[in-house]
Amino acid sequence: MSLSPDSPRRESVPADPPRRESVLPDPLRQEHGRVLVAGIGNIFLGDDGFGVETVRVLAGRQLPPHVEAVDIGVRGVHLAYQVLDGYDTLILVDATARGEDPGTLYVIEHDTAGGGEPHGAPIDGHRMTPDTVLALLGTLCAGTGGQPPRRTLVVGCEPASVAEGIGLSPPVSAAVPEAVRLIEELLRADQPGEPGPRATAAGATK
Repeated sequence: MSLSPDSPRRESVPADPPRRESVLPDPLRQEHGRVLVAGIGNIFLGDDGFGVETVRVLAGRQLPPHVEAVDIGVRGVHLAYQVLDGYDTLILVDATARGEDPGTLYVIEHDTAGGGEPHGAPIDGHRMTPDTVLALLGTLCAGTGGQPPRRTLVVGCEPASVAEGIGLSPPVSAAVPEAVRLIEELLRADQPGEPGPRATAAGATK
């Protein structure tokens, strides 16, 4: 059938394939290196269990896919070997005595300039500190050729008592939810370690 010159012409145009936009694009993992948040401390020594309790609460929250929260307790050797698996940032959560009021939170950035040298700190099966973990990590890196995290932060809380006993003191227990929020802020920040509420990268708030 022929069409008159005035008849509208219809041309078949191939339909474009549906466009799909990713809500969480793949570059998310490329822009953010792996982060390990490790709670350390002895739950049988009162407020020394702060790190363990804080990470327990944090692990129940929705975390970014590049973040792993683990309860280490006093298993410092286990933590050091796990860090060798390759993490860009390590956040240690622990009771940290710096002379302020119990419950005060700190964000302390570990100086990696001299962190590769082993300090010869003895391993205590009942008390594991960030310094002990980092000294052991330095020893392992020196022996295996592994690389430590590019950045190491300590989120600490001033304890009221680390005497034998199970359970946190009231001020330290009250600081746990705030510590969780502080860690979440560090994870969201473009540059972790910037001062947060009631915390400073150099020491305690005044």
